[in-house]
Amino acid sequence: MNETALLLARMQFAANITFHILFPTITIALGWILLFFRLRFKATRDAKWEEAYYFWTKVFALTFALGVVSGITMSFQFGTNWPGFMEKVGNIAGPLLGYEVLTAFFLEATFLGVMLFGRGRVSERTHLIATFLVAFGTTMSAFWIIALNSWMQTPVGFEIINGKFHATDWLAIVFNPSFPYRFTHMLIASGLTASFLVAGVSAWQVLKRVDSAATYSALKTGLIAAAILIPIQIFVGDMHGLNTLKHQPAKVAAMEGLWHTEKGAPLVLFGIPDKTTQTNRYAIEVPKLASLILTHELDGELKGLNEFAGKHPPVAPVFWAFRIMVGTGMLMLAVSWLGVLYLRKRTPATMPKPYLILLSLMVFSGWTATVAGWYVTEIGRQPYIVYGEILVAEVVAKHPTGVVGFSFAAYLLLYVGLLIAYIAVVKRLAEKPSRGQALNLPVRADLNRQTRTPLPQAGEGQG
Repeated sequence: MNETALLLARMQFAANITFHILFPTITIALGWILLFFRLRFKATRDAKWEEAYYFWTKVFALTFALGVVSGITMSFQFGTNWPGFMEKVGNIAGPLLGYEVLTAFFLEATFLGVMLFGRGRVSERTHLIATFLVAFGTTMSAFWIIALNSWMQTPVGFEIINGKFHATDWLAIVFNPSFPYRFTHMLIASGLTASFLVAGVSAWQVLKRVDSAATYSALKTGLIAAAILIPIQIFVGDMHGLNTLKHQPAKVAAMEGLWHTEKGAPLVLFGIPDKTTQTNRYAIEVPKLASLILTHELDGELKGLNEFAGKHPPVAPVFWAFRIMVGTGMLMLAVSWLGVLYLRKRTPATMPKPYLILLSLMVFSGWTATVAGWYVTEIGRQPYIVYGEILVAEVVAKHPTGVVGFSFAAYLLLYVGLLIAYIAVVKRLAEKPSRGQALNLPVRADLNRQTRTPLPQAGEGQG
């Protein structure tokens, strides 16, 4: 297979996984936010929490649907473009993907229906349990997918017989050396993505004057959650980096733009990696800081890319993706903390308009950071598909360049169209007048009973 066809096959899978990850990274945490809204309503009987719950349940359902469809399409490519992967490691990848379907997808899909259509049909306790099970299911889905991906990064617990991988220790495979860091990092990334989505959409509703008490509660929830999570993510990210240095030093060298092994390596804040001269042009550096961060010693030695000739990832995409991820994270930190400071003296309705505009512009900032982080992870694993064991070029299907190029273009056009449609629908939902504001419906509740009877909506019981 020529290099162009291989590159196109990789780009096609990258397009699939990029589009797919946008949606689970929302639903994983949004499920828990919905549970929080439901618990607050149960505790306070304040209708604003129920209004927030049902609005964001619609967004959750839409996001979940696109995540399912794109996930199925992505899994098809193991057969169409990467048959060698499943042929070699199917004994490990197959069960892990199967566990994800059995323990997570069925749970989510079943109880999402109760969340959407159970109002007035099941008890509040049942509805609350259904919400918990959906949130738990999304987290379990992440658990199994991250377990497989982490194993591909730090493979252990297997033996190779006749060129095929066989499990010898499933616990070692699932809880491989990088799994705890990757799983925690992904959960917090999802929390930040969902928090900024909730806060950003709520800010947009305030700007469009379709806000209500539910909008303000959602905005506060999103901002406070983000402000708490981002410092934790910085700490977990540092631990993840140290783990990566131990197991994938070539990836770290590419992230840092470190071309040659060096003691007291500087931290490159900005530069343009040049593989021809093996330097970073126009570099802005902080002396010895990379060594201090990664080895905790000012003169600690870091291996450069020269130690991994022919077996290191392309430098520029990893270098830039890492800086986009970190830069977006720092911006999220500043915006969320500023928002919390505003909330100490103001209500969401009286926040400065420029800040609300900034918050609404950052509604999908979590996507930027998550996708950049995944590019660091996946491109940084190159040229291996199972790190140190199987090269990507060994498992790709031998399709002609034209065939791969056509399918890649078709996927790309479809995904761009679906993404535009998704954002348009979320925008349309956000700009509808608040149900509680428009209908001014009180909530009839019997605090001594688990069930409640909703008041008839406009048009119900008439005619």
